[in-house]
Amino acid sequence: MSEHAADRRRGPFRAGERVQLTDPKGRQYTISLTRDGYFHSTRGSFSHSELIGADEGTVIETKEGKRFLALRPLITDYVLSMPRGATVVYPKDAAQIVHMADVFPGARVFEAGVGSGALSISLLSALGSDGHLTSAELRPEFAEIAQGNVRSWYGEEVLPWEVKIGDAAAVLTAMEPASLDHVILDMLAPWEIIDSASHALRPGGVILVYVATTTQMSRFVETLRSTDRFTEPQASETLVRTWHLEGLAVRPDHRMVAHTGFLVVARKLSEKSSPLIPARRPAKAAYSEAFEWEDNELAERSISAKKLRRVRRDVAHRQDVEITGDSTAGTHGAEIRAKIDAEISERNQANWEARIAARDAHDDTDQ
Repeated sequence: MSEHAADRRRGPFRAGERVQLTDPKGRQYTISLTRDGYFHSTRGSFSHSELIGADEGTVIETKEGKRFLALRPLITDYVLSMPRGATVVYPKDAAQIVHMADVFPGARVFEAGVGSGALSISLLSALGSDGHLTSAELRPEFAEIAQGNVRSWYGEEVLPWEVKIGDAAAVLTAMEPASLDHVILDMLAPWEIIDSASHALRPGGVILVYVATTTQMSRFVETLRSTDRFTEPQASETLVRTWHLEGLAVRPDHRMVAHTGFLVVARKLSEKSSPLIPARRPAKAAYSEAFEWEDNELAERSISAKKLRRVRRDVAHRQDVEITGDSTAGTHGAEIRAKIDAEISERNQANWEARIAARDAHDDTDQ
């Protein structure tokens, strides 16, 4: 993070930036400060201008006598509250990915499935200004949302980041051989691009996948083993359990952040080497039957077009607020509205032409 970007995280609150409010019961609210803004809830209300210029860590008291603690959100808070089109990689998993993959300053990293940009934020922080992150995303709307979320976190800093719209396998295959230190895959079928990842990874480079189900994990591991080009994969999941602390009443909280995904990590072997054969014996039933993978079980979670448009507008409006410090619509909002209107018009025209073609085909059949 450059000095300019670090300065955005220090000093008094400024118009345009995000603030996280916490009430005495621990309920949190993330707001964007604007000069004409007003925070209103059932637990108290106040004008944003009362916080603008105040020091971070201020406890503000409303006219109703309610108190709120105001702090800038940490990265953990930000990724869970930012506008999202796709499900985010949870902070507990992002932290494990950065450390298990050993993403170091200056690293060359490839990421498949940019989602809403949560993991990209952590990767960019770890690889620093001398590294480079290439992200591949099939859906341009998701890439647009992710880029907006990452820019909002880092400001106008020029980032060593390139987002490519298209198939991850094609992007990897087009890269120079052995040009990457890390390949990180957050996608439905990561086993399909193992060959492309092997092409782009240097010897000793790390491949890491993030998958949701045991079926995905098993299929990826067995496919990876069959290539004889990687070390024995290691799999894990991370569970986070918070604790209740009050005097001698110390106990685990009743709720916890449990399973979100599995991490599988392995490293690329030298071209002249073959993998070590595990000394342990597999369980008798482990390979007793031929594998029958069910591809129809892999269904990407859909998001409605209406929600996706709303998230895109939210991201654009937030950019305007951060630049101007006012709640009124700005250039980013106008641009995204025009873009969405054009997309809707184009889709309606295509649907109309398809209906006309279907009607003509029906009339020809009747004749």
